[in-house]
Amino acid sequence: MHPLRHPRNAALVGILFVGIAAIYWFVPSVGSGHVDVAGMTMLAALGIAMGVMAYVLVAGSPRE
Repeated sequence: MHPLRHPRNAALVGILFVGIAAIYWFVPSVGSGHVDVAGMTMLAALGIAMGVMAYVLVAGSPRE
């Protein structure tokens, strides 16, 4: 059995990391701190890559 029943649910894996990137940007912005743009960008890119990779792995695996 697959961990994700439908490949569309693979987007949730990517959205998790993009959400963390948004929090990573929002918290220092509100607190008048330094926003690490490079870290935020890399987390967003990681989220996109993880979502695509999860979709590819789930869609390409045999259905049993």
